[in-house]
Amino acid sequence: MNKAALVQKVDEVLGTTKVQAEQVVDTVFDNIISSLKKGDEVSVAGFGIFSAKQRAARTARNPRTGEMVQVAAMKVAKFRAAKALKESINK
Repeated sequence: MNKAALVQKVDEVLGTTKVQAEQVVDTVFDNIISSLKKGDEVSVAGFGIFSAKQRAARTARNPRTGEMVQVAAMKVAKFRAAKALKESINK
């Protein structure tokens, strides 16, 4: 499923226009992103927890040239699935 399919599903449930459904989807994603940028966790009951993790700087190897390169420290997004989500997938 991609964003367009998600917008279509929201449109079907709400009975609004596609533009309004897309605004709903964008608002949800934008709020998750802004919370992660601030360092907050986003917990959706029964679905999971989105969080931002700090990854340390490291030395990596370019597979094409074999040259060692420095990779800067960065924040990466992390998702932990809730128990209810895991169980519903395995049914």
